[in-house]
Amino acid sequence: MTRQAVIDKARQTLASGELFRTLSRRVAMPTESQNPDRAAEMRRYLDEEMIPALRELGFTCEVLTHPKAQAPFLVAERHEDDALPTVLGYGHGDVIRGQDDRWHEGLSPWRLTERDGIWYGRGVVDNKGQHTLNLEAMRALLAVRGRLGFNARWLIEMGEETGSPGLRELCEAHADRLRADLLLASDGPRIARRKPTLFLGSRGGLGFDLTIESRAGAHHSGNWGGLISNPGVLLAHAIAAMVGPNGQIRVPGWVPESIPDSVRRAVGQLAFEPGPGDPEIEPWWGEPGLTPAERVFAWCSCEVLAFETGNPRQPVNAIPPKAWARMQLRYVVGVDPDRLLGQLRQFLDRQGLSMVKIAPSRETMFRASRIDPSHPWVQWAAQSVQHTTGTAPAILPSLGGSLPNDVFTEVLGLPTVWVPHSYPGSANHAPNENVPVTVVDEGLGIMAGLYWDLGEAAARELAANPVPIDTR
Repeated sequence: MTRQAVIDKARQTLASGELFRTLSRRVAMPTESQNPDRAAEMRRYLDEEMIPALRELGFTCEVLTHPKAQAPFLVAERHEDDALPTVLGYGHGDVIRGQDDRWHEGLSPWRLTERDGIWYGRGVVDNKGQHTLNLEAMRALLAVRGRLGFNARWLIEMGEETGSPGLRELCEAHADRLRADLLLASDGPRIARRKPTLFLGSRGGLGFDLTIESRAGAHHSGNWGGLISNPGVLLAHAIAAMVGPNGQIRVPGWVPESIPDSVRRAVGQLAFEPGPGDPEIEPWWGEPGLTPAERVFAWCSCEVLAFETGNPRQPVNAIPPKAWARMQLRYVVGVDPDRLLGQLRQFLDRQGLSMVKIAPSRETMFRASRIDPSHPWVQWAAQSVQHTTGTAPAILPSLGGSLPNDVFTEVLGLPTVWVPHSYPGSANHAPNENVPVTVVDEGLGIMAGLYWDLGEAAARELAANPVPIDTR
């Protein structure tokens, strides 16, 4: 009974095809949380896949609901001893829309397919593949050790792709059932395909619409040009006032005062390794004076997702009556999310642009969160990953994207360590979502090593002497 035996056992589930068969069943379930017609699939994923898998590992399971959520939650627990550490695992079984007609020939979002050493299918990285991999590593540990050596809890939700409605409230209501010494979960991408990665939180996201409605209808641009305002021009000026020509955010309060030293040190160790098909990084874009890694992992960005005025497909010689833009702010810890739209209102009014209407979009997103990279559980996890892979992992204070880490740090007060089993070229949220088999293989070994180490003395010492998290 050795650490390496558990790692080998976990990796064998890939070599034998067992993992592929398990994930094939799960990918085949079209659990599109953005599609109200898929409600039955959400519950089926829990009833037919998650509950049997967790019960086989000795977990008790209960499906919970909340009035704010349209989809159910699964809470599972395996308790071995009060003196042992407790780890909370998390995953989401919902996926975004399949976009069936846009996949490469021969591929389908609802059929797991291997092609040239890469697995394709909706959810292979976001997030069915990632929590399936973790459960298989836990199964391997039980097979070799006969017990976990720690207490484990799982929370599987089915609404993450719609902003996790009800997750915060459910965790508040069931905090005692979900408390743990550590959140150890998997989502999001590595920094590079061949670089094991840990991340400790995520940037928050705010989606909002800017609209100018100048008048009831369009008017001839020859007869009225120079006499009436053009809402497209005005809205372009509003966006240009918010974001400079090099991508620098200009709205007061929309960026942090500084990057904490511990965060800057951690980000300073990171290097981008663009993969095939990735866009070339443009060093002139973004906050001046910051490195590319600092811009995406420790700073804020404001993006135009869509802009429309007039009829883009069939332009006519007329001044349009209306202009609209869908905007998105990705922000880090140090920015107050509850003041963002009010700060924008004040800013635009000072620019003489009070005609711009501001409204939050219907898409709910998550709040910024992170823990300090020097936290003992982070260093423990980094040592475990290096022991398994022979490579020091990249440590990202904040993932560039967003996920509900804030619920675990703010509501449950947990140190949060995420171990992603994806990579930048995964095309999640797009057609042809994929993961290289090499990433799956290494991920199985990493998780088996982490779970083994949770049952060792160092983890018991950390749990017995908890260090409060610093989320600044």
